[in-house]
Amino acid sequence: MTAPDPRPRDAVRAEIREFLSTRRARITPEQAGLPTYGDGRRRVPGLRREEAALLVGVSPQYYIRLERGDATGVSESVIDGIAHALRLDAAERAHLLDLLRTAGTPARATNRRPPAPTWVRPTIQRLLEAMPTVPAVVLNGRLDVLAANPLGRALFSPWYDTDEPVNNARLVFLDPRATSLFRDWETVANDTVALLRAEAGRSPYDRGLSDLIGELSTRSEDFRLRWAAHDVRIHSTGVKKLHHPIVGDLDLPFESLPLEPGASTSLVTYLPEHGTPTHDALALLASWAASEPLPSHGAPADQQRP
Repeated sequence: MTAPDPRPRDAVRAEIREFLSTRRARITPEQAGLPTYGDGRRRVPGLRREEAALLVGVSPQYYIRLERGDATGVSESVIDGIAHALRLDAAERAHLLDLLRTAGTPARATNRRPPAPTWVRPTIQRLLEAMPTVPAVVLNGRLDVLAANPLGRALFSPWYDTDEPVNNARLVFLDPRATSLFRDWETVANDTVALLRAEAGRSPYDRGLSDLIGELSTRSEDFRLRWAAHDVRIHSTGVKKLHHPIVGDLDLPFESLPLEPGASTSLVTYLPEHGTPTHDALALLASWAASEPLPSHGAPADQQRP
């Protein structure tokens, strides 16, 4: 069996350094309850490595090695100390764990996480079709649109009006129409990058994900600047603000539900309250979609695996 390429592991070590340094930079000594000396001028924003080590409860030498990606044998108590000292939220702590796990795993190990799926089970497709009044789509960790029901396709029409694969990150950053679709484009852009950053920590060997990030970094300065911030996020619920070309402005509460334990593939549903303008607009959109046949987005039937 061919050994995994060690280069992603080296890249993850660099990612640990950059992630922890950006988390340190956002916390001042005063916020951390540490004394400051001198005239207040500091060469680095936020905490120094030595100050972070003091807060974590480890030696400066140990913390510096850890921040450089030497993650072998890091204990749970040290991880908890880092999370507390740098005020990591749940998504950031999980991201750090993913990075440390990869950096501390020998390159010859073969227990890599499989790449993001590119298909959905027939039962998932039938589940989508069984929700005619609820817009629903299935996304993998790379934000590829694997499937959508008719109202889900109508909601993102004309962007989903194609039999070609659709990727939501490409839509956000490379499609000039995105700013007219997303009324809060800045928020959507930040969330999109944060989701891809978290997925990159979970799946550093996913070539498709690496290619996507490389493409977006090359073609979009907006993406490149956000990627450099190293922000990660758990994005399971919220409100999507869209402007649809047929029914106008929509404020859509959504839920993102994982389809399998430990997997990044999610069913995303949009559920406005009854009696709201958005609910009425969706009913109008459903009527429009019923009279306008749309492509059956998702993998062709002969490519869907049992």
